[in-house]
Amino acid sequence: MECTINWMPGTGMGFVAETGSGHFLTMDGAPDGGGRNLAPRPMETVLAGTGGCTAYDVVLILKRGRHDVRGCQVKLSSERASEDPKVFTRIHMHFIVSGRGLTAGPVERAIALSHERYCSASIMLGKTAEISTSFELLEV
Repeated sequence: MECTINWMPGTGMGFVAETGSGHFLTMDGAPDGGGRNLAPRPMETVLAGTGGCTAYDVVLILKRGRHDVRGCQVKLSSERASEDPKVFTRIHMHFIVSGRGLTAGPVERAIALSHERYCSASIMLGKTAEISTSFELLEV
């Protein structure tokens, strides 16, 4: 996997990442750090990527189990260390999974498999952060 990051000097602290798959992602700093608040902070993109990684796993695991999953939302909240390096110290992931006839067992299993085996991002962040999960089911 590759990624190239380019600083955009005219923006203050704006950066553009070009991923190995040819997609672009912009990031910016907070105004108190020289940014203009035009895009997510780099650490916000790390958190968002982690949420995307685990949501992908959960949906894929449920689909492979032939469950009628129709939606998956993950709300992440986090805490970071107060001193540099300001690593994540706590991350909570709340899953809202919707579908037809879904039961708690398979959803709980899919979340656990993602958290313990498949989601590279959350497993990596788990080296510095206490990661917790919760979920709710919605019938649609």
